[in-house]
This record gives sequence, C-alpha cells and structure tokens, in this order.
Amino acid sequence: MGQGLWRVARNQQMQHQGYGGPGYLTREHGRRTATNSTTSTSHRKQAPGGIDIYHLLKTRKSKEQGGFINLEMLPPELSFTILSYLNATDLCLASCVWQDLANDELLWQGLCKSTWGHCSIYNKNPPLGFSFRKLYMQLDEGSLTFNANPDEGVNYFMSKGILDDSPKEIAKFIFCTRTLNWKKLRIYLDERRDVLDDLVTLHNFRNQFLPNALREFFRHIHAPEERGEYLETLITKFSHRFCACNPDLMRELGLSPDAVYVLCYSLILLSIDLTSPHVKNKMSKREFIRNTRRAAQNISEDFVGHLYDNIYLIGHVAA
Repeated sequence: MGQGLWRVARNQQMQHQGYGGPGYLTREHGRRTATNSTTSTSHRKQAPGGIDIYHLLKTRKSKEQGGFINLEMLPPELSFTILSYLNATDLCLASCVWQDLANDELLWQGLCKSTWGHCSIYNKNPPLGFSFRKLYMQLDEGSLTFNANPDEGVNYFMSKGILDDSPKEIAKFIFCTRTLNWKKLRIYLDERRDVLDDLVTLHNFRNQFLPNALREFFRHIHAPEERGEYLETLITKFSHRFCACNPDLMRELGLSPDAVYVLCYSLILLSIDLTSPHVKNKMSKREFIRNTRRAAQNISEDFVGHLYDNIYLIGHVAA
C-alpha cells in the first residue's frame, strides 16, 4: 500500500514538472535524435583512411536508383583508387564515361612503371606534349615489336627516346620488364654479351642459399634448352657474381668461382635427374654427395647434403 501511494505521488510530481505525457516524449526523442546525429557526424569524421562513409553510402543509394556508381560523385582520392585497379584496356573504356578521371596522368604513370619498371625517359625532363598515356602505347608497341624481332624492338625504343643507346640502360630495362618473350630475350642476350654482363651485375645474391640464388638468376635470364657455350657462359658469370656478393661466405666455406661453377652444374644435373619422368632410378643423396665431392674436394659433406635437400624439396633450379 505504501509503495503504491509513493508511485502515484511520484507520477503526479513528474507530470506537474513537465516530464510526463506527449511533451516529454517529444523532447526526449529530440534529444536522442540530436545525440545520434552528433555521434554519426563524429563517426564520419573518424572514418579510417579519411573517406567520408556517409558520402559513400549516399552515393551507393543513388547507385541503386541509377544503376551504377558515378565516380564523379565520390571524393577524388577514392575515385582514383578505384580506377588504379584497372588495366590499360579497361581504363581506356572508363575514359569514355569519366574522361577527366580516367585520363589522369598519375594513373597512366602507375601503369607504365608497374609494367616497365625502368625506362631512360623516366629520369629526363618530359618533352613538349608528353603524356604517360601516349608513353604506355609506345611501350606496348615496342614490347610487341621486341617479341617479334628483338633488335627492331630496341631500335624502336631508342627512336622514341624511351631508352638510351647504352648496354647498362638496356640491361636495366630488361631486368625490370616482364612482358618480353623469354625465347627472344635469350637470343638477344646471346648476341649482346655486353648487355648480358650488365644484366648479371644487377642481381644481388647476398646471403642467399646457392640453389635459391641460381633459381632467381634463371628467372631473369632463362637457361638454354640444351647444353652448350651459352649455358657455360651463364654459369660462369653467375659463379663470379655469387662470389662477389658473398665474400665472407666464400672464405668460410673455402669456395672459389670455379668451385661454385662445379656446384651449379651438379645442381642442374640433379634437378634434371629428380624431376624428369624418364629417369627411373633417381640419384640418392649419398650418391650426389660422393659425386660432387669428387669434383670439388674442399666442400663439406653437410653443405652438399643441404644442396640435395633443397632440390629434392623445392624442385628444379632452372625451371
């Protein structure tokens, strides 16, 4: 009874002070709405990456009504981020809709440098009328020409001012480009030993295990399909470069460029033996250690054993 009378008295007091009825609900709703609005604004300002999430959601709503997102309605940095994922063909198509955005020089510069990492023209003052979109077209045309005829392709790059006529610049271009046909590139390097020398010196094999370094080397400079003078030249140049990058290791193991040369040949033969389906009786680890130490007597048995394990677990060094 006492508690019931207290609740009635308390309710009457609240109504008298204006907390009851529709008025109180209206004011409370107004305060909650204002609080939610403030919180939403605060969240928008604190969104990661500096992107206005509210603006993005608003654009998404318009997308549902109009059929697609209009990139011009997004913040510029977000629009450029979206377009940066497109390849050259799709970016050209996008320029038909968003001409100013898709023709932006930074987008085409990114496409050029991600495909052709080094060009002499990157380090020069651009000529009058220069554009990275035009440069991309020239680089693509030159790459196709190289893949048909390497000498004509290099001459095309030089005629457009893209490459300087120097073995070092050509070597850097080859080292940083992945669109060149490896068979044509092998023929070109066999003829241009000056470019090959500079290309080898671009590799850094410091603190790398010998089979892994050999794999990286043959990933850039593909080995010939048959033994011959060119393969011997490649292994010789690799051996000297590997020793130059790891002088302390060579002294510790007592290895010379000639010993590394022998090891490389042993690794190539072992790779063929273990991976070829035509070889039924695979070479054992003991046999490999015995044969290798006959050719290079100063090499420790443990080191040669680690070489065998690497080929057995990872695979061919020149695949």
